[in-house]
Amino acid sequence: MVYVCESMGKGVAGIMMNRTDLAIEIAKETGLSEVDAENAIKAFVDVVAQELQKGGKVQLAGFGTFEVTTRAAREGVNPYTREAMEIPESKSPKFKASKALKDIVKEGN
Repeated sequence: MVYVCESMGKGVAGIMMNRTDLAIEIAKETGLSEVDAENAIKAFVDVVAQELQKGGKVQLAGFGTFEVTTRAAREGVNPYTREAMEIPESKSPKFKASKALKDIVKEGN
């Protein structure tokens, strides 16, 4: 199935759904207004971001897990000078899809 992005104009097929498109689809599925759906998306993103900032994890059964991964400090090489340099430890958000979501995507192929 090819999704028609509402924000791209009628009849334009797209393979990417942006935040506005997601709000429109949530509004259709739930009966919420588009504004309420957009507010729910914003609240979801804010809550997940706050939890990850605290070092927590958010698990949604049947969908996946949002968590923070830590990459250890390591030594690298400056590509311009070829000098060794220390790359500091870093943290980044990670999403791991659940088996159920992976199976749904797999069935679509």
